[in-house]
Amino acid sequence: MSTHPLQSKKWAKFRIKTGIKVVEQNDFIVTIHPVPLTGRTIGYFPKGQLPVKKMIDELKKIGRLEKSIYIQLEPNVENSQTIEQKLLNLGLKKAAHPLFTKYTFILDLTKSEEELLKNMSQKTRYNIRLAEKKGVKVTEDNSDKAFSEYLKLSKETTKRQKFYAHTEKYHKLMWETLKFQKSNKDELSAHLLKADFNGETIVAWILFVLGDTLYYPYGASSTKYKETMASNLIMWETIKFGKNLGLKKFDMWGSLGENPDPNDPWFGFHKFKQGYGARLVEFVGSYDLVINPFLYSVFKIADKIRWLILKFK
Repeated sequence: MSTHPLQSKKWAKFRIKTGIKVVEQNDFIVTIHPVPLTGRTIGYFPKGQLPVKKMIDELKKIGRLEKSIYIQLEPNVENSQTIEQKLLNLGLKKAAHPLFTKYTFILDLTKSEEELLKNMSQKTRYNIRLAEKKGVKVTEDNSDKAFSEYLKLSKETTKRQKFYAHTEKYHKLMWETLKFQKSNKDELSAHLLKADFNGETIVAWILFVLGDTLYYPYGASSTKYKETMASNLIMWETIKFGKNLGLKKFDMWGSLGENPDPNDPWFGFHKFKQGYGARLVEFVGSYDLVINPFLYSVFKIADKIRWLILKFK
């Protein structure tokens, strides 16, 4: 069984629907992305197990077959110096630009509700109680109507936060493929939790369940009724939702590292998640398996120029 949503068969099915080529092996999934105007591709292998020589040999075969310049790997493995050295010994190179965040917060769901509340920051506990007092109601709602509300809030959030987000088509295909149908923890499923106030949905989150872990990949909120602290309550209800399903861990799907810069655009999200007393986890990061060394050098120079232009913009 896959240990992360991005390595699950259901996720592969969804990515195929979006027009991405997917190569499925017995124990891993790689997506293939064309490099415009070159006839070449880049492979992406997110959140897999720690690679060994046999897997690297298989990936090289895939890379040659798919005319890849390189394949980027981001193992779902906690960082340590010995692991880093193992990856370098396999011939991998540290990637310049990670695609998936190197850090996340992971909360232990086996603790009691009392213990979980005790481990939160005082401000977080206060905001949860405030939302409850004000009458915010959080429910799981996997209906089409609730999903439409999520899409509407998602557009609003993206515009407000000025960050890159997936298209409406992407979200619709994801929901159509992964939406919860029947209880089976060995198969990836998506669930929608919403927070309502005054008869209006003001926060909506999409959660993933796989194996013993709950994930929070997508969230959206309204600027209205911010004083209700609905986001704090939906996070607490998400934690209880995971506990009720008998899950052991809650992966909050990304954070900044230790001692984050308060000017970082993601600082607010980091502090919000940190308030729930979860453990900050650092993964090994991003590594490139170079298939074509010459084109890889050329690509790296072009990519540096591209990032400078984007930064300047």
